[in-house]
Amino acid sequence: MTNEAFTHLVDAHYAALYRFALSLARNSTDACDLVQQTFYIWATKGEALRDGTKAKSWLFTTLYREFLRGRRRDARATSLEDLPPGEKDIAAEEVDRVAKLDAATVMTALQSVDEVFRAPLTLFYLEELSYIEIADALEVPIGTVMSRLSRGKAQLRAALVAAERGSGENGKVVAFPANKEAKRA
Repeated sequence: MTNEAFTHLVDAHYAALYRFALSLARNSTDACDLVQQTFYIWATKGEALRDGTKAKSWLFTTLYREFLRGRRRDARATSLEDLPPGEKDIAAEEVDRVAKLDAATVMTALQSVDEVFRAPLTLFYLEELSYIEIADALEVPIGTVMSRLSRGKAQLRAALVAAERGSGENGKVVAFPANKEAKRA
């Protein structure tokens, strides 16, 4: 693979892989490491892929495998929760930027969803992969993907309702009426 082709591949998939890695790892340092490791593996083994149109699925699958491998080895970098209190503080600029994001409440709620359900939710809604692509990336049957998406949506919905209750009337999350009569009211 030429340098130009590799650069094009990185440009095309870096942001999506980073978002997926961030949803799995829950911190930017580990997410960056996962993405970098994924592209390293592509650089060393990617030419073995026969069908170039499946590069995106291959990259997501590789990233997910690396995440699982890191968890099994328990060799991942120190997470924010493990840092001393003084080092946990995020720069004020970063806090202001995150506070202005419309999806901040949703992303917080997504982080509260069990990991087994969070991965397919992220791939489906944020990365817009099909059920088949998700099944390939996570190496599970398509029925398992559909089941995990259903259960993940239920957990996400519950987390959003809890966030709404915690934020009062000025919250960013708006509940949907349960029936037509409530909708008219």
